[in-house]
Amino acid sequence: MASVVTKEGTVQVEGQQLFYRQTAPAEQTPRLSVLLLHGIRFSSDTWLKLGTLQELAGAGYQAVAIDLPGLGNSKEATAPAKVGDLAPDSFLLSVLKGLELNSVVIISPSLSGMYSLPFLFGHRDMVRGFIPVAPICTEKFSAEQYSSVQTPTLIVYGQEDKSMGETSFKHLRNLANHKVHVMTGAQHACYLDNPEEWHRTVLEFLKNLY
Repeated sequence: MASVVTKEGTVQVEGQQLFYRQTAPAEQTPRLSVLLLHGIRFSSDTWLKLGTLQELAGAGYQAVAIDLPGLGNSKEATAPAKVGDLAPDSFLLSVLKGLELNSVVIISPSLSGMYSLPFLFGHRDMVRGFIPVAPICTEKFSAEQYSSVQTPTLIVYGQEDKSMGETSFKHLRNLANHKVHVMTGAQHACYLDNPEEWHRTVLEFLKNLY
């Protein structure tokens, strides 16, 4: 694995400060940038402790994990919508501008669907790839809307996640250009149950994007 540069900081988004962690390869220009979002009980620290930030940077990618408003080290920030409602697509657009990212692959578990899905539909030209992990709010878009999106997508969910995993898949499978990976025996936060399988699956998907 290549040597990795790690940093922490804050980015101003719509007048508020959001905390982020970033890793990148030390000795090469990153192949792609990956934006990691998180679920309601988690934060960017999840991706640090799981080793995902390090794995991505070691494989040649820039990885940025933000703490969503009201969570993690962004507790002081106010969310732009209630949980379960769609955030305006301008929110993630402001995040990317603040981080000086032109296009990203988005990893979006659970709660973060309220942010990632509006952005995917509103700014698909900025989304190089999409990795939804049983996100919320999938029912708020029609099959026709999903089928109009050509963004390469890797749908991941845990085999034991009978509620969010299977429900979100019913909608996400209408995306025009998708693959599916079901993690055997895994729960809702399936990446925690088998980090090695999670990292292997994500890296394999990323390899096909450039």
